[in-house]
Amino acid sequence: MLQIDTSNLQRVLCLGAHCDDIEIGAGATILRLLRQRPELEVTWVVFSGNEIRRAEAKHAAESFLGGCAKRAITLHAFRDAYFPSQIEVIKPEFEKLKSFQPQLILTHTSKDSHQDHRTVNELTWNTFRSHTILEYEITKFEGDLGRPQVYAQVEKELVDQKIKFLMDCFPTQTARQWYDEETFRGLMRIRGIECNSPTKYAEAFYCRKMLI
Repeated sequence: MLQIDTSNLQRVLCLGAHCDDIEIGAGATILRLLRQRPELEVTWVVFSGNEIRRAEAKHAAESFLGGCAKRAITLHAFRDAYFPSQIEVIKPEFEKLKSFQPQLILTHTSKDSHQDHRTVNELTWNTFRSHTILEYEITKFEGDLGRPQVYAQVEKELVDQKIKFLMDCFPTQTARQWYDEETFRGLMRIRGIECNSPTKYAEAFYCRKMLI
């Protein structure tokens, strides 16, 4: 199995349409990267959320990035569920991110059934045309999980930490039928089986292009 060297990684850009997307899709991977490279610079951007949700998102981002030497957290308030019709006003925010010069970008997958997620993916690729982009997945009612190409094995300790942060930082979501420990742990266990992870757990990503 091909392994990707992250020893020279310095700048990571994390993009999410909604306030818990980044954490659900790539939270354990981010924790692992920061454990390996605490000197990483991380820019974390969430594009929608009301005042309460943005407060949750700030708490979550600070929790996940607690071991990060240099971080920037931006929380926008674009109208949820209407991203396709707001591209003209969202796009300039992506252009501003070019100056960060990310080496790795974590964003939504293009196959996601949620229109806001797909719009963030489209604008990611439209803005960053020569970058390493990994597209994370989010379990949902529509059943749009696919067959990812990239796996990040994560230790059980990081799985537990990710789940704790998700449950503690987003109390407005815990009443949802799908938002529970079993959902998050179950998907990471399945992806761990698929890549024969020695830790039993993994997060999975879709990748269109990668130079090795």
